Amino acid sequence: MTASRKPVPKPTPETQPFWDGTARGELRVQRCRGCKRHYFYPRPACPHCGSGDVAWVTTGGRATLVSYVINHRPAPGFEDDGPYAIALVELEEGVRMMTNIVGVEITPENLPLDMELRVVFEQRGDMAVPLFQPAGAAR
Repeated sequence: MTASRKPVPKPTPETQPFWDGTARGELRVQRCRGCKRHYFYPRPACPHCGSGDVAWVTTGGRATLVSYVINHRPAPGFEDDGPYAIALVELEEGVRMMTNIVGVEITPENLPLDMELRVVFEQRGDMAVPLFQPAGAAR
């Protein structure tokens, strides 16, 4: 088996808890203890109220498709995946994140907006990257 040429994430102190979760098959986001709102991307203070009293929580891993683009000119390392969908999804917890859609042929007909999705993880080196597939797709 050949090693993936896809880029491997490099955790920072702010993102390490996120990547620790993906290694365990968990999708984590931060939640403010003050205003009780979830947020993503990782940062030390709540973007809604400014509180530094935040915690990492595990999400349910379910999302809906908000928007996407079908990329036919793959970036380096993704040549074997084209065409592929670069997507914006909204988690049940109310936060949005960029990701890729997998587990379905990448055509507009197969990617209706508001489609229900669930998280899956792709191993890249020693890191696990969260991707999303249709909720009813076999794993």
